Amino acid sequence: MKTIKGPALFLAQFAGDSAPFDSWDGITRWAADCGYLGVQVPGWDKRLFDLETAAASKDYCDTFKGRAEENGVVVTELSSHLQGQLVAVHPAYDLAFDGFAAPQVRGNPAARQEWAVDQVRKTLTASRNMGLGAMATFSGALAWPYVYPWPQRPAGLIEAAFDTLAARWRPILNHAEEMGVDVCYEIHPGEDLHDGISFEMFLDRLGGHARCNMLYDPSHYVLQCLDYLDNLDIYAERVRMVHVKDAEFNPTGRQGVYGGYQGWVNRAGRFRSLGDGQVDFGAIFSKLAAMDFDGWAVVEWECALKHPEDGAREGARFVRDHIIRVTDHAFDDFAAAGTDAALNRRMLGIDR
Repeated sequence: MKTIKGPALFLAQFAGDSAPFDSWDGITRWAADCGYLGVQVPGWDKRLFDLETAAASKDYCDTFKGRAEENGVVVTELSSHLQGQLVAVHPAYDLAFDGFAAPQVRGNPAARQEWAVDQVRKTLTASRNMGLGAMATFSGALAWPYVYPWPQRPAGLIEAAFDTLAARWRPILNHAEEMGVDVCYEIHPGEDLHDGISFEMFLDRLGGHARCNMLYDPSHYVLQCLDYLDNLDIYAERVRMVHVKDAEFNPTGRQGVYGGYQGWVNRAGRFRSLGDGQVDFGAIFSKLAAMDFDGWAVVEWECALKHPEDGAREGARFVRDHIIRVTDHAFDDFAAAGTDAALNRRMLGIDR
């Protein structure tokens, strides 16, 4: 068994325009002061990271990592969530997602998609330059507006969506193979890869591509009423990244999974700071230890109630308290009597 690394923090929700969150030095010092050992980097945030330079220069990547280490943390992974979202966008979401793209491609879906693919490829190249083995991302979505089958979906609609999604991602995954980096899709509502079955539909179309893997976040499964522990058992071989995020689901006679169009505070299902929700992290960390997961436990802070800086500091302690330092010997070794093949045969009565 292997001991999970951590705690680490996803910086996307903390980067901002005021100190210490507006610079790489500032935010890494702050993360270390909160108790984190690593940080996951939003590859799109120019306040912290220059993706274009990182994809072209290993020297830049070495300096970037070195400054983080001087400040007390290591870089765990890069994220291309926003760019991955733009690899596949249904027209209903064109305006909503246009802001994720560079200004020169906004309002032009074809140019935006081409830009997004290039950005994800560059994030993979930058990951290689940093010596990282995995990249976090979203799949994007073509079929999401049709997730609930009313009116009846036309035959072949979902199949066509997944055929296209796989065709768009296959060259990216092939580039990931060349870079030696896993692509870890966060399984997330709003993406076509939103649960285990949809991930399998995608994976099947990719012929089981070795670089197609999962970012496991139990909070998204709580809000879907999906068994997040069984999910770990099923997909253990594909879970290559973990976000540690809490959530709660409290249905009433007025609302359930879909939330009645309410804001996050008033939804039946909502994200919470670590320890304030319903996720059984004791069971999750036990399963991760048993399945030899040796990646990072990365806190992703999202909470409708608590201040983010409080959630961050509490999250570091929470993860540290839950990481299981795995044993290097069996608990009953003290009673071992020694054995050999001949003794085993006699104990089984095989030679009688």
